[in-house]
Amino acid sequence: MRSHPVPLGRRSVLALSLVSLVGVAAFGWPLLASTKSALVGHSADAPWLFALLLPLLLAVVIAQISEGRSAGGGAPGLDAKSVALLGVLAAAGAALRPLGAGTAGLEPMFFLMVLSGRVLGPGFGFVLGSLSMFASALLTGGVGPWLPFQMLAMGWVCLGAGLLPGAATLRGRGELALLAVYGALSAVLYGTIMNLQGWPYIAGLSGSISFVPGDPLPANLLRFAAYCLTTSLGWDLPRAALTVVLCLTLGTPVLRALRRTTRRAAFDAPVSFRPPEA
Repeated sequence: MRSHPVPLGRRSVLALSLVSLVGVAAFGWPLLASTKSALVGHSADAPWLFALLLPLLLAVVIAQISEGRSAGGGAPGLDAKSVALLGVLAAAGAALRPLGAGTAGLEPMFFLMVLSGRVLGPGFGFVLGSLSMFASALLTGGVGPWLPFQMLAMGWVCLGAGLLPGAATLRGRGELALLAVYGALSAVLYGTIMNLQGWPYIAGLSGSISFVPGDPLPANLLRFAAYCLTTSLGWDLPRAALTVVLCLTLGTPVLRALRRTTRRAAFDAPVSFRPPEA
């Protein structure tokens, strides 16, 4: 029995690729825009533009994923059981985030997102990461132009966990070590990507770490690296360390519970109807 309630069909892959390309453009356009570009003159408007665009694209992704199995004549891609599991895990992730918010970057929700993406697959993981970040923003009052970027970045984190090798065969300490390493890397990369979103709009910084519109890409990348080292690394490393500790200590029971839930839910069980007996 498979344990991926949200499959990745051709249209799902295409939709995810489209959203990811838009996300890469949203995060990286300041590094590529020239000094005379209209984007530089309206840089303050760019987050609001993507704040409107990205939720619409994420809705398209969810719709495409939900059609994954319907096109093949099998079970529906996003049925009632998948929606229920998605809601429970998104609520759990949203509840975990405030536990460490504001304390040295500690965010225990990364641990749950990585393990859920591992068990439930890349498609489910992308939707789960995005919805969990959206729900946590509503819970903590963190709604703003940065929210679509957070949703996309967390979706990438969970999607990557679902794409890790050995999903069907690797178990035990080897799997925990793999998830711990991935959790640490994804926690640091998440902070780095979010820095790239906010860095061009922060004024008054030292010239050695500030964004300079129109400068060559290598020069701006060096400034960005210095910016990350001096401002956010102290938050990213504790987040990574907490994710590693939780994966190694709580990973086994959580993975077992998630896999038992997917087996009992029988997401891949075919549905058939029989006429009533006389």
